[in-house]
Amino acid sequence: MHKALQPIYERVLSRNPGETEFHQAVREVLESIGPAVDKHPEYADAKIVERICEPERQIIFRVPWEDDHGGIHINRGFRVEFNSALGPYKGGLRFHPTVLLGTVKFLGFEQVFKNALTGLPIGGGKGGSDFDPRGRSDREVMRFCQSFMLELYRHIGEYTDVPAGDMGVGGRELGYLFGQYKRITNRYESGVLTGKGLLYGGAQVRREATGYGSAFFVEQMLRVRGQSFEGKDVVVSGSGNVAIYTIEKVHELGGRVVACSDSGGFVHDPDGIDLELLKDVKEVRRERISAYADKASSATFVDGGSIWEVPCQVALPSATQNELDAAGAAALVRNGCLAVGEGANMPTTPDAVRVLHEAGVAFGPGKAANAGGVAASALEMQQNASRDSWTFEHSEARLRDIMIDIHARCHQTAEEYGAPGNYVAGANIAGYARVAEAMLALGLI
Repeated sequence: MHKALQPIYERVLSRNPGETEFHQAVREVLESIGPAVDKHPEYADAKIVERICEPERQIIFRVPWEDDHGGIHINRGFRVEFNSALGPYKGGLRFHPTVLLGTVKFLGFEQVFKNALTGLPIGGGKGGSDFDPRGRSDREVMRFCQSFMLELYRHIGEYTDVPAGDMGVGGRELGYLFGQYKRITNRYESGVLTGKGLLYGGAQVRREATGYGSAFFVEQMLRVRGQSFEGKDVVVSGSGNVAIYTIEKVHELGGRVVACSDSGGFVHDPDGIDLELLKDVKEVRRERISAYADKASSATFVDGGSIWEVPCQVALPSATQNELDAAGAAALVRNGCLAVGEGANMPTTPDAVRVLHEAGVAFGPGKAANAGGVAASALEMQQNASRDSWTFEHSEARLRDIMIDIHARCHQTAEEYGAPGNYVAGANIAGYARVAEAMLALGLI
């Protein structure tokens, strides 16, 4: 880490005790942007790094709700509005028992740089709750969402803060959240939430965008190495929304996904994952991934274990943070992996990233590789603002162009700052520089 950044990082540690994921996210950025600090001393004079590391606003609130049996539950809600230099705060809501303030801050910090890389006018934020929607009835989820929005509504708006979905927050939850917002405010403000259903202001390709975008980004990483997805075996961790649509696009681009997973284990299907069967298991029947192996004779279910032991040329970690560790990265290298692209947020540990870099594996960090979701959200905001609706084909073409531009921006920035092929450095420096310039222009606020 650059010597001028070390005391800033130490201050982050002391001011945010116990928030290890946030510490990890900040360290990863600060370890990359040293060359930009040397090239732009005006950023240091304006304390840009210190200001970026401190959220503009952190909101924590109580969410009381009643279950179907009359039991009272108390959850905690969060919204961290991190940086609005480029536009209104933009970032998802995550409902999961593991959600703490540090989780939301790490996600919001990453979102600032990710959103900057899209080139679109959106700032960075994140939110959520430690509520677990799994196993809850629709009416229980509705009551929770209505209680959550009863506080959140006062902090959001199409020109202020625009949440979207994330882990545990899909179409059902967004519908309940938007309905309550509309009821409270007496306004049909479509642009206040993204990821909505197509019937009430949603956009084509939003559901598929993170997965599709990840595949498009890795396609470009392979292209600059004279490679493509054609004929390659691919491993995609997870089996949720991001993983499913990553698999769909990889298959369209000529690759063959041979393994996917959930928290219970993974399935290995040498013939290639049957996407329709996977969608039926996870989206329709909402069963564990082991049910896939029960239906597909070519597939084997492995209880626990490491999906990264499955031989592949491309790996796309698309489940959750820190799922790919150094041992998993070493297994990928040993089996001839050429490229890794993060479909999830920070799914690769720092030690694993070092293993991949040292082995010459192309590595696409999440703030670049999985920016397709927020890019499509910004496109949804455009359509809401103009009362327009685009076709699937037009929306996908816009998404692909954005992901190609993000790849080019990261690739060129890495070369400009003396780190050719290092997409971590390229993404962090490019995102940092864009936010820094906007913050300088806006003055000390």
